[in-house]
Amino acid sequence: MNHLTAEVLVVGAGPTGLMLANWLACLGVGVIVIDGKAGPTTESRALVVQARSMEIYDQLGIAEEVLAQTVPVRSIAPGFGTRVFGRIPMGEIGAGTTPYSSLFVLEQSRNEQILYDNLRRLGGEVLWGHELDTIELERLERLERLERLERLERLERLEPDTVETDSAADGDPLWGVTASIRGSRGAVTVRARYCVGADGTNSAVRQLTGIPFEGATNELLFYVCDAVGVTGLVSGAVNIRPAPHDVLLSFPMGQGEHHRVIGILRTPDDAVDEEAVRARLGLVYGVDWIGTRWFSTYRVHHRVAAEFRRGPIFLAGDAAHVHSPVGAQGMNTGLQDAHNLALALGDVFAGRAPDASLDRYEAERRPVARRLVSTTDRVFAAVTSERLIASVVRRGVIPLVGPIAVRLLPKITGAPRLFEYVSQVRIHYWMSEQDRARGRRGATVGRRLPWSGDNFAVLRSATWQVHAYGSVNPSAVDRLGAQLGVPVHTFPAPSTQRLRAGMFYLVRPDGFVAAQATASQAAEVFRASLPEQYLSAAGG
Repeated sequence: MNHLTAEVLVVGAGPTGLMLANWLACLGVGVIVIDGKAGPTTESRALVVQARSMEIYDQLGIAEEVLAQTVPVRSIAPGFGTRVFGRIPMGEIGAGTTPYSSLFVLEQSRNEQILYDNLRRLGGEVLWGHELDTIELERLERLERLERLERLERLERLEPDTVETDSAADGDPLWGVTASIRGSRGAVTVRARYCVGADGTNSAVRQLTGIPFEGATNELLFYVCDAVGVTGLVSGAVNIRPAPHDVLLSFPMGQGEHHRVIGILRTPDDAVDEEAVRARLGLVYGVDWIGTRWFSTYRVHHRVAAEFRRGPIFLAGDAAHVHSPVGAQGMNTGLQDAHNLALALGDVFAGRAPDASLDRYEAERRPVARRLVSTTDRVFAAVTSERLIASVVRRGVIPLVGPIAVRLLPKITGAPRLFEYVSQVRIHYWMSEQDRARGRRGATVGRRLPWSGDNFAVLRSATWQVHAYGSVNPSAVDRLGAQLGVPVHTFPAPSTQRLRAGMFYLVRPDGFVAAQATASQAAEVFRASLPEQYLSAAGG
């Protein structure tokens, strides 16, 4: 039996697991990735990359590579049955909010290949054809002792002979998890400080850990079809069309009128073939195609794991939450799970934060998942319900109000906020218990750093940093950097109202604003949010 060790074991090499592994490798954290597949996914599967995910790719340094393979989609074409109401220019609505104001179509197979290639450039690899068999947790007191020993070692506060040790002194280090893995060449044992289950809806990590997957499965049958030579759809746009008993959602996938077509069939039978779907689409929507590259059917789940962290084990992506494809949010939420967790782990392994700081992952990401599942569940129910009021809305209200709404939406003041929700750039995290107790979400603190046109490039360092905007005293900038031990970046007066000239902002490695303050208060306010090891190094 082979024995391997790592700081983090990632189970699952889909988009979430590969994004996590990429960031850990960038941060110098030792990672082992396993997946039961023979290699990266070959089917298109998940399709849409939202603006926030593109910003994460940019921070990782591969945005240009991703963009080169995407199909940008700048408009949505709502309708009803065979009727199209017009186009909503989402790209224009989102302009100035993000460098990536379109919706981007990128097949999961290409997404995974880009991330896998980059992981290999970073010196990482995936153990393909390896499946998790068992996973065991070490005792909590041993984990706490390991944390204490690592902290003392890194800060060099004690001489080696004053540190209390146990079996680690014999060369047998203390580990968070021991995983037994079945591979094509035999069994493998992996010992790691942490394990992340990014292994999908039927997560072995979640099941072996005994974490409940709370929610339900919808009785309706979804179909998904990658069709070429499509007629009856608006080219280059996302098509959204309810009907009295149906709903159609489509995404453009490239030249030759290549579209991903998604919808529902009201049947108790899972054995629905492409011809039945094609006939129904032709009858209800006037949609047809020449050929298909992929066709599948599935039931939709609405579930959230009861815990995102249990000791040294974490869940991310579909292992932690699943929902309907409404809004094209699923893969993007998993990518952001990975980003959040990896950068928190980076602080721990760099000695800047204790193990307890990782509790923020569940505190921040689980509420996002719960809101997402709740929202998509309500929208899904609204467009599929057979209740009288829902049927009346679909048959009477949507055809009447829809064309007017399409014309007015780009002109209303709330339109950019709608783009922010869909593109996932408006997500909020509570940055302190005091903020949570007050219950008021600020415009800037707790949110992803607002884009001012030139302030994202410095985020590629993936470190804690301070931003100042407008005219600020250079000596105040230098003094603050010395007091906190973090870089301070200055920028011209901001173009967005969410950043104020003369204010200082503490930005986390993941690009979220942890605190804001005036120059005179910044040192005191930011000390409460920075990991204490930064302050120790700076003499604060």
